[in-house]
Amino acid sequence: MPQLRKDPVIGRWVIISAERGKRPSDFIVEPERKRGGFCPFCEGNEDRTPPEVLAYRDPGTAPNSPGWRIRVVPNKYPALRIEGELNRRGDGVYDYMNGVGAHEVIIETPQHGLDLFDLGVEQIEDVWWAIRDRILDLKKDVRFKYILVFKNHGAAAGASLEHTHSQLIAMPIIPKRVMEELDGYQKYYSYKERCIFCDIIRQEKESGKRVVLENDRFIAFEPFAPRFPFETWVLPKKHVLHFEDSQKVDYADLAAIMKETLRRINLALSHPPYNFIIHTAPLVHDEYLDFHWHIEIIPKLTKVAGFEWGSGFYINPTPPEDAAQFLKEIEPES
Repeated sequence: MPQLRKDPVIGRWVIISAERGKRPSDFIVEPERKRGGFCPFCEGNEDRTPPEVLAYRDPGTAPNSPGWRIRVVPNKYPALRIEGELNRRGDGVYDYMNGVGAHEVIIETPQHGLDLFDLGVEQIEDVWWAIRDRILDLKKDVRFKYILVFKNHGAAAGASLEHTHSQLIAMPIIPKRVMEELDGYQKYYSYKERCIFCDIIRQEKESGKRVVLENDRFIAFEPFAPRFPFETWVLPKKHVLHFEDSQKVDYADLAAIMKETLRRINLALSHPPYNFIIHTAPLVHDEYLDFHWHIEIIPKLTKVAGFEWGSGFYINPTPPEDAAQFLKEIEPES
């Protein structure tokens, strides 16, 4: 019997189509075609990207030259541009403003052909530090209200280059998807005077049915009402408002759990395209005095079609309890 499940944070319903009951081997993942050719993100091609805004480098190496471990550059084709004023205005019922923002690329390694989980834990930790450094710099700009960090891995997930990288977009508005979480969070807190994410962590740890991994500071689990098969959330166990407020030990544990979670997803699902998104509190949050930042990992295994677009529901053919069990059964990395 299919189940309707309600997301406890934003109230969205999903259909868990247990009768379809898809196992990892049932998903047909189109193998990524190696694109070959020139890659502007490889070491030695620094002159083919916009000038770096941040780099972690070997001592004595010059900006925009080889010798870097992590490199952050403006996106060559930005969704929003840093120059200009917002100039909010209206035309009857329609509102608009200039497309002001920042769009940057975090190049996670100089080596081509690696995924994020292939990197060492210290290198992944450096990725989090680079993201934190850029958020701390961009949040000084009073035009920006929110910074969204995300990763597109694979062409089907929206990546135009196969060299592993993440992206960051600073925006003058809070995105609707984030607003839904903030509003759901506030309603729960107003009613129970507790953080809904902290309560979810406690309940998931007690039941254990959907937990994939945990370490001292983070937990990875399949959410109760996932939109997509093998959707996985990673949350800090400690209540922290902003991603950039985390500490060194936090980023080390985050690197370790993300590496192992992504490794298991890749092994279970034969290297699927995927996205991950960091949801953190807005930069200006007078109305939202609290939140609990987290990461959502979404393998691209199913297509969003007419029913989903028309209803706002999602149909997920793999119960999260089954997905968690599949991922737990993957042998830990030695």
